[in-house]
Amino acid sequence: MLDSLDALLETAGLTGRGSLLPLSGGDIAAVYRLTTDQGDVVVKSDVPARLAGEAEGLQALARANSGLIVPEVLGQQGAWLVMEALEAAPAHQRRAAALGEGLRKLHGNTGEAHGWPRDNACGSTPQPNKPLPDGRAFQRERRLLPLARACYERGLLDKRLKVAVEAIAESLETWLEDVPASLVHGDLWSGNVLYTPRGPAIIDPAVYRHYPEVDIAMLTLFGSPGDAFFDAYWNGSPPAGWGPREALFQLYPLLNHLLLFGGGYRQAVVGAIEKLQAGP
Repeated sequence: MLDSLDALLETAGLTGRGSLLPLSGGDIAAVYRLTTDQGDVVVKSDVPARLAGEAEGLQALARANSGLIVPEVLGQQGAWLVMEALEAAPAHQRRAAALGEGLRKLHGNTGEAHGWPRDNACGSTPQPNKPLPDGRAFQRERRLLPLARACYERGLLDKRLKVAVEAIAESLETWLEDVPASLVHGDLWSGNVLYTPRGPAIIDPAVYRHYPEVDIAMLTLFGSPGDAFFDAYWNGSPPAGWGPREALFQLYPLLNHLLLFGGGYRQAVVGAIEKLQAGP
């Protein structure tokens, strides 16, 4: 297997020195740092289709010219992905406002259809992205219903909760307006934000085009990016209806966490369902 990595490095014009050094934080794929004659790189090993989707996503984010740092893809082939290594900035150089400004610019890249030309993955979960013209239909058919069904089939959701998710999915047109489809990172929890000396970076994407709240709700799911972020992204005040929209766009990643990591996320799924059942 390392022979294929050596071939990829050679194709990328890189000469490896030493061995792969494991990095922490990879729940799904194996991630390493490698010293080369041209500088350090990050090497990722995973299922080829997932790596191809990640490489494509990184390249799409880089083309958006949002001002956010995106690691350069140096090569991807088979079970290996080689990327630019990014350095972390000291705490006093971390600028949440720059993350907000960059994300606002990223979401300004819009298209007509919700989805993406190819399917990819969120974690190890296959993520269907076949485009649909209406964002409500996309959220229902490509996100909520497939995840609710998968969780139910594995015994992680009972029938009552599955029916509740289905009812929420079917009700979207009654309260959620359709919008132009923004380019989104797709899995923007805090662990996929890295503050570098050059500014905030975003890594490990699961890109597609959809509601921009996809990224904001993910950032608030396990904490908060802080007031400076919101001052930059929203000029300080969330839009009307943010509460139910936040719950809606957290429901999909919570279902995904339930599917990937088990029943410890069930109560969080229930909480999101109850917020949505309370009405917009």
